[in-house]
Amino acid sequence: MSNKFQIYDAHHHLWDLNRCHYPWLEARGQKRFFGDPSPIQQDYLDGDLFADADSFEIVGSTHVQVGVAEMATISETRFAQEVADRTGKLCSAIVAFADLTSNELDAQLEEHAQSENFRGVRQIVGRHPEEDAQTGSNQILSNPQFGWGLSLLAAKGLRFDLQLIEQNYAEAAVLFSRIPDLKFAICHFGSPWDVSTEGFARWRAAMARFAEVPGAHMKFSGFGMFKPDWSPEDIAPYVETALELFGEVRCMVGSNFPVDKLYGGYDRIWNALLELVGSGSTWSKLSRENAQRFYRV
Repeated sequence: MSNKFQIYDAHHHLWDLNRCHYPWLEARGQKRFFGDPSPIQQDYLDGDLFADADSFEIVGSTHVQVGVAEMATISETRFAQEVADRTGKLCSAIVAFADLTSNELDAQLEEHAQSENFRGVRQIVGRHPEEDAQTGSNQILSNPQFGWGLSLLAAKGLRFDLQLIEQNYAEAAVLFSRIPDLKFAICHFGSPWDVSTEGFARWRAAMARFAEVPGAHMKFSGFGMFKPDWSPEDIAPYVETALELFGEVRCMVGSNFPVDKLYGGYDRIWNALLELVGSGSTWSKLSRENAQRFYRV
């Protein structure tokens, strides 16, 4: 019997460059909002994740879509399902891309649902103001069709992974409060780009508004994108505040690998959480139970 801590990784990615078309992984010399992606512009498969996570025992995971070309979104879901079938531990839940503003949304969701572990959708609301202006994602919240798409997810019992930035907080909080039946996870601590005292205060106020929405959950993930050299002391105020606002049953942990591999090892976020909350019941909820319940695993 393993003496390693068991974890459910609530947010990671896998990619096979021969299987799906990932424009951002195939583009060279283009810096992204999270930095230079060149070290991870290669296949990242189940064996790579297991190797990176060797200090822990992964008992399940959520695979989150990772920017494939729209024509390849169904292929990405099928790829993740094959990993799930083969490993029995990874991709227990699959969060796919679907365009919530599309008139063909229902058909897209039905195609994804042919894969047994399909559980929800991520359509990125905010990355960075410059990238959002180029992609048009900065306008999605004001599109009435997006709200309709979110309501359809709620009606189907599907989840939504919400990736946004500070510029989106106020508008998003209003929109999601109007869909109380939708269960959604705020990715990457809500992308706190400004980690100054003033920035933290604005983040806290915004998260307090989100926490009033019954279906809102918080993911402890991706902090390296905002402060690559972070320490447990740096994330402690965000962890403590999220637990205060959302409660320990509406928070979960994800590695954001291999993106966060750019900033440190797989153990980093998990060991930090162990340091901050200990190895008791709170750890069990954050590291496994909450995500398993949220994603119906």
